[in-house]
Amino acid sequence: MGSALLPSVHQSAMAESDTAYYPPSLTGLRGHHPGANDVAHTFAFGQPKPWGTPLSTNETYDLVVVGAGLSGLAAARFYQQRHGNDKKILIIDNHDDFGGHAKRNEHTINGQRLISYGGSQTLVEPRQASPIILELFKDIGVDLKRFDSAFDRDFFQRHGLGPVTYFDKQQFGRDAVVQHPFCNYYNYIEGLPQAALSDEVAVAQTPLTPTGKAQLLRVLKAGLHVLPVPPSELEDYIQTHSYYDYLTRTLGVTDRAVLRMARHSGLDWSNASTELLSIAEAKECGALGFAPVAVYDAENPYIHHFPDGNAGVARALVKRLIPDVAQGSSAEALVTAQFNYGHLDRATSRVRIRLNSTVVDVKHIGQPDHADTVSIQYVQNNQAHRMTARHVIMACYNMMIPHIASDLPDYQKAALAQQMKSPLIYTTVGLRHWRAFKAQGIGFAMCPGHLHQAVFMDFPVSLGDYQYTGGADEPCVIQMISCPYSETPGKSRAEQYREARYQMLARSFTDYEADIRRQLTGMLSSHGFNFDRDVTSITINRWAHGYTVAGPGNSAELGRKPFGRISIANADSAPAADAIEAMLMGHRAVSELP
Repeated sequence: MGSALLPSVHQSAMAESDTAYYPPSLTGLRGHHPGANDVAHTFAFGQPKPWGTPLSTNETYDLVVVGAGLSGLAAARFYQQRHGNDKKILIIDNHDDFGGHAKRNEHTINGQRLISYGGSQTLVEPRQASPIILELFKDIGVDLKRFDSAFDRDFFQRHGLGPVTYFDKQQFGRDAVVQHPFCNYYNYIEGLPQAALSDEVAVAQTPLTPTGKAQLLRVLKAGLHVLPVPPSELEDYIQTHSYYDYLTRTLGVTDRAVLRMARHSGLDWSNASTELLSIAEAKECGALGFAPVAVYDAENPYIHHFPDGNAGVARALVKRLIPDVAQGSSAEALVTAQFNYGHLDRATSRVRIRLNSTVVDVKHIGQPDHADTVSIQYVQNNQAHRMTARHVIMACYNMMIPHIASDLPDYQKAALAQQMKSPLIYTTVGLRHWRAFKAQGIGFAMCPGHLHQAVFMDFPVSLGDYQYTGGADEPCVIQMISCPYSETPGKSRAEQYREARYQMLARSFTDYEADIRRQLTGMLSSHGFNFDRDVTSITINRWAHGYTVAGPGNSAELGRKPFGRISIANADSAPAADAIEAMLMGHRAVSELP
């Protein structure tokens, strides 16, 4: 591994008051970074709790928010609006940065700072959001109209970039880039053209066997009309029958390469490998064999994206809560602003954000129905601490709440434990230039042979003082998405998530880098790409507990019920993997406090 790619020193061991403390600039293993979940895992794995008797911090707050993601940050602001800006609020999080899945990544290339995102990506249909959210955006300086001009919808067309599929030698026999995505996933990138080749020409260029080519073309030309049911029964049939049964039984697909393409064609739209989907679910997410459709209509384009994704919203919330953390009067101005992390947890502030701190116990002092105060214990630097608050909002991962909110009713703990989260990896790669992408016309690549199933040019957004890459000779950041599944098709979602999560966390940075090296080299080297020369930095944003997946029945509603002076927020309680829903859950949680 070249020295330029050595991961930055992990800074969570540093004090936030240190002037060098700036997590967005870190590369290497991020997201659920090493150490972030160690304390939480002692509960999950039944391990001894080595942090000793808690020391009192002698702190009392009006509100403690457990979790500094979008839901928790929004909840703190909603609490201020309801109860007054003078209230003392502490937001506490086990990670070394605020924002939760709204993660900002920065890459410095030849002295130039490039901004990208490592998780929560874009505001979905924000103009149709609840008035509560629209008022919040106004309050924190988010101007939705600015995205109309900030997002360069002509970028891909102007540079001749489109959707392709990369077939790698290890899985498919030879390296090949075919100007066809063979699925609908690319369609969420606004302005990306349709496939350059017809189905017939594209299939002929794949490295599949003659049998595989014939079966792939059969899948592409089929559709719901081939199902052996009358029109009156079609809707019920596609809801209750398996997509893989449709492929293997109805269409007679036996080729392993074609089935691999199908299995990896849903990615994070499906939250599962596609053999677990119904035909209706596969059609909705645009899996292999279903015609590409527009993801959003003209009134709701998929353009509401800060250069750092929804970290731009998180930063605007933090600025509103702690005004002197950065310079800038709007979310747009904050895009390039330097945040002073030393100002997050100052004793003189009405609102404080305490990072690198894992809450391990939340319990009413006295009977929950009559208590006036809640005790909160957290662990920082392997030492337990104790404080109190009038109110607590749990804006963390729902499955952790039963372990730490000890006086919750058993039925509510059981409901919270039903929550599932699909693992997810968002990797950002800094490049000195993107000539090889332009030479091959790659704006987006499906890669069914790799851990990262999608590779694409980052969203072309220029906002405030930040300018997106202007040409192929300039540096840029590319995105790589992985929705890891079990290598054994057919296992349940829970089993696949568990296996993929274990493998994700077991891999070293070197393991990830080797896989990325193989993938980019195989895809781009025929057009002059050299990994050691052209790649400057890699950030692996691992989300072991990524997208929210609804539990059975009404478990979400039961799990989020307020209890005494404790209420529950987060996207999990919606349940929805959506930034706007996460913030709405923060509003609901505040409104439910006594």
